[in-house]
Amino acid sequence: MTRDTRGVRRALLHLVLAVVAALYLSPLVYMVSTSFKTREGAGSTDPQWIPDPFTADAYREILSSQDSPILTWFVNSLIAATGHAALVLVTAAPAAYALARLDFRGRTAIFTMVVATLFVPPVVLLIPNFLIVNELAWVDSLPAVIVPAAAGAFGVFFLRQFFLTLPEELEEAAELDGCNRWQIFTTVVLPLARPALVTLFLLAFLTNWNDFLWPIYVLLSPDSLTLPAGLGNFQGANNIRYDLLMAGAVIASLPVIALYLVAQRWVIEGISRSGLKG
Repeated sequence: MTRDTRGVRRALLHLVLAVVAALYLSPLVYMVSTSFKTREGAGSTDPQWIPDPFTADAYREILSSQDSPILTWFVNSLIAATGHAALVLVTAAPAAYALARLDFRGRTAIFTMVVATLFVPPVVLLIPNFLIVNELAWVDSLPAVIVPAAAGAFGVFFLRQFFLTLPEELEEAAELDGCNRWQIFTTVVLPLARPALVTLFLLAFLTNWNDFLWPIYVLLSPDSLTLPAGLGNFQGANNIRYDLLMAGAVIASLPVIALYLVAQRWVIEGISRSGLKG
């Protein structure tokens, strides 16, 4: 293959990737554009990509609304998603390390059962989880959306795959230096697993942040709602105010986009080394 041929193929590949990226980004761009339109412009049957006139009235109206405290919902979602993601790391990392490195009877069977739970539809657990949350008196409080799904199988599977890629010689060297198993886990393994931990944190954060079904079951009062549940109610009350709905969607998207931009280097490395590519 000549250099000119390779150059043409590379240019075509870049062109295809640019077209695919534009297709994926176009809804996001149009969402942001609509949020800065007037009420009439947002509801027009002749869509415009550039707002004319450009106005931030939708943001001022949605942020000052007394009936829909979106800032309260935003803070609730931020606390819930951060707490949930941190709890996922606390529960998944020790379990994954034990299944990856400790040699004990039944390890394979336990891992198989853990992975098998991934095939259970989450909706099946709605009633059992609600009964448990109700017994703990967590209904209409943030622990109800932080704790129940924190000990999931995906985090254990994801981190175990990453731990298996770490050289065992590092742990053996630490053991020769007098470290016990817990010290090896906390001082050697976890620092090396930072890309996987950041990736899992981001995935858990995103899952909790976007969760709609579970919060509407356990969060009852308006001030306790998370952002997806709150915006669902907001949409019901403003189903023809597309400017307000798009402004709310932009506010809901900002933390996730910002978090990914900050952590993308670790996310790419974590996924590439955990066997989840493609």
